[in-house]
Amino acid sequence: MRIFRFLGLISVLLISCQGFAGDEDVLFQVSTIGALLQGCYDGEVTFAELARHGDFGLGTFNAVDGEMVAVDGEFYRVRADGKVAAVSDACKTPFAAVTFFESDKTITLDREVDYQGLQEYIDGQLATENIFYAIRIEGFFKYIKARSIPAQQKPYPPLVSVVENQSAFFEFHNVEGILAGFRCPGYVKEINVPGYHLHFITEGRKAGGHLLECLTSRVKIEIDYTPKLFLHLPASREYYLMDLNSQKKGALEKVER
Repeated sequence: MRIFRFLGLISVLLISCQGFAGDEDVLFQVSTIGALLQGCYDGEVTFAELARHGDFGLGTFNAVDGEMVAVDGEFYRVRADGKVAAVSDACKTPFAAVTFFESDKTITLDREVDYQGLQEYIDGQLATENIFYAIRIEGFFKYIKARSIPAQQKPYPPLVSVVENQSAFFEFHNVEGILAGFRCPGYVKEINVPGYHLHFITEGRKAGGHLLECLTSRVKIEIDYTPKLFLHLPASREYYLMDLNSQKKGALEKVER
């Protein structure tokens, strides 16, 4: 057990490093999507600590109890009933990605496009597909479909099983709100979600969820070029003993879409 305590100390020292706190070009990530897929749901990083590394992003909570969305420096939990609650500093996350959002490019899109069309439209505005981007889309949507999932009990099932069997789905029509998240390059598929990963929250911060589908009306798209990645890996025995080289094909796509 000494090795786990030692490695845990190293992780704490890394996450406490002042070099990345406040750096606005860093995507600060807790754990990996591969670990989350396999059921690594126990958080080690508090939201007080997470806020030191970003004011914008997404993630989840201990036992994957809901969807997290961060906008304008505030962290919110979208519960399994679709309602939104504020997040206390003491809460912990097993997976999150945040940055300090500063827009490098702003576009107004005033026509109807679905989620696929929205991704293609934004892709056409990017200088390269090989770096990370923080994406904030705010405005009026004709349609949003989102989901959240309830807290899990140990032994934790794989995330694909949770999503397939316990997801709660929410539909919004003619709603104002914000899509917050990231576009990640394809080569990070074991670390984060390749392509777009967005969470939705209504303008009044009353409802939201993990985005599955949308139809825009008039929205403002802000893109923040984020060329640096800082990865904080779990220091738990569970994580160290995982076989992260044996992901089931298609599991991530099932979880995200």
